[in-house]
Amino acid sequence: MPDLETSPIMFAYPGDLDTRTGGYIYDKRLLGELGRQEVHVGRLPLGDGFPQPAPDTMRNAETRLRALAPGTRVIIDGLAYGAMGDIAEMLASRLRIFALVHHPLAFETGIPPAEAEILRISETRALAFAERVITTSSTTARTLVEHFGVDHECIAVAPPGTDEKPLARGSGTRKVRLLAVGSVTPRKDFATLARALGGLYDLPWHLDIAGSLDRSPDAVRKLRAAISEGGIGERVALLGEVDEVGLNRLYSQADLFVSSSLYEGYGMALVEAIAWGLPIAAARGGAVADILPSDAAFLAAPGDASSMASALRRVIENDALRHRLRAGAIEARARLPRWPDTASIIRDVVGT
Repeated sequence: MPDLETSPIMFAYPGDLDTRTGGYIYDKRLLGELGRQEVHVGRLPLGDGFPQPAPDTMRNAETRLRALAPGTRVIIDGLAYGAMGDIAEMLASRLRIFALVHHPLAFETGIPPAEAEILRISETRALAFAERVITTSSTTARTLVEHFGVDHECIAVAPPGTDEKPLARGSGTRKVRLLAVGSVTPRKDFATLARALGGLYDLPWHLDIAGSLDRSPDAVRKLRAAISEGGIGERVALLGEVDEVGLNRLYSQADLFVSSSLYEGYGMALVEAIAWGLPIAAARGGAVADILPSDAAFLAAPGDASSMASALRRVIENDALRHRLRAGAIEARARLPRWPDTASIIRDVVGT
């Protein structure tokens, strides 16, 4: 890792880069690919608790950033930078700031309206002092222009890359194996997915949900309640956080990828499903309708169990439709961006 005093480019991030969420996977893969392209980037951890850190954490983060040499180029992950509205002007007077926005903080599901407004004001103020803003999708770019006052000429879109994958083998059984990937949080809205599947007991299916059960006890409680109320406990496996090897196995064995997320700034797990050639049934929240090819996915209204149930019924019971969607996914996967492309975009924005 380059020395903090001599690195011309730094990457500042909250929390733990090994966390298995889309944003952290993006950050870690980006840093690895920049290194392979001989772009030397130092790593600057900012502490835990963002976007609402303890005062001591924020002071320590400020101290670490202020300690960088004047003129240092710093890519700051938006989970932290959006909370820095009060210090962004000061930081920008010393550093060249590049904000990496995966998902606007105020748009996270489940935040009380007053807290969401505080985050919106903070993120708007902070983004005004960034030299450039990097987003992961055109949808997020439009959101930042429309709701956060960012000049569209200031924004660069660097979508997540994908790795080449073999085609999913599928379950090989009459029972359609469904796969959902993501931490159980309010935004992922797995409870709506469970309610939808509760009305499809007459169809042959099994659902695996791969994602942390530790980030939102309330969302986990609601999901378990929906599973119990629907009488589908023996058909749903809550696997918790799964490592890369296990996740690859799940994708390979799946017949249909499903997502009930209320909002996605991009949707890395959905694009990963396309890379495996999987057909998809998903809620269309956020960037989902933009990133998924229409001939590979069947979409439903976000937060609407009836709409999701209707979509799932059509895809589960209609083999021909599922095969057509699979063919669309197989065709689309050749056009997916790769991680070297993502890193090249950011390299050009930041400069080397």
